[in-house]
Amino acid sequence: MAITLVDPSGLPRIDVYRQVSIATGSKLVFVAGQVAWDADGVTVGEGDLAAQVEQCYLNIGTALAEAGGSFDDVAKLTVHVVDWTPDKMPALLQGVSRAAARLGVTPVPPTTLLGVAALDVPDHLVEIEATAILD
Repeated sequence: MAITLVDPSGLPRIDVYRQVSIATGSKLVFVAGQVAWDADGVTVGEGDLAAQVEQCYLNIGTALAEAGGSFDDVAKLTVHVVDWTPDKMPALLQGVSRAAARLGVTPVPPTTLLGVAALDVPDHLVEIEATAILD
C-alpha cells in the first residue's frame, strides 16, 4: 500500500481523519471535485447534505477504481460545503459514515474542510476532491 496514515504525537487526534499521510507510491491520481451527481448527471439528495456527501464519496470511489485504486490510496481530501456552519458537521459525518459502509472502508486521510458561497449549480451543497498515490 502506497499510503500510511498517522497522527503524530504533539498534534491533536481527530476521529474523522488523520493529520498526516505518508506516500511512497509512484502513480499520482487527482480526482476532480465530485458533486452529488449520479451516472446520468442527476443530482442525488437535493437539499440533503448527508445524501450529497455520500454520493460524492461514492463518485470518488468510482473514479479511484477506474485508476486501479481505492480510498486506501487517498493521500488528501478537500471538502467544499456551501454556507458552512459547524452545526452541519453531524450531517456531513453521517454522509461519510454511510459512504464508508457502502464502500467497505473508513476514509480518513488528511482532510481540509472549506466553506464556500456557492458551487457549480444551486442544488449542489458539497464538492469533494481527492489526491491518491498508487504503487
